[in-house]
Amino acid sequence: MVAAGVLLAIPVVALMAVPTYARVEPELFGFPFFFWYQFLWVFLCSALTYTAYRLTLAARKPAKGDDR
Repeated sequence: MVAAGVLLAIPVVALMAVPTYARVEPELFGFPFFFWYQFLWVFLCSALTYTAYRLTLAARKPAKGDDR
């Protein structure tokens, strides 16, 4: 469960550190760094959220032989 929490906190921390990505260079296909970095986090956030979800499901799954 701690690992899931860490995975969900990564995007929050990364995107709150605005001075690290508030710049124009390097450009990617003509887009300034700020824009493509933000767009990249859309996919990273979904991957991290899905991974956290799977970890949570695995942590909540009852052990074999558990009669609950």
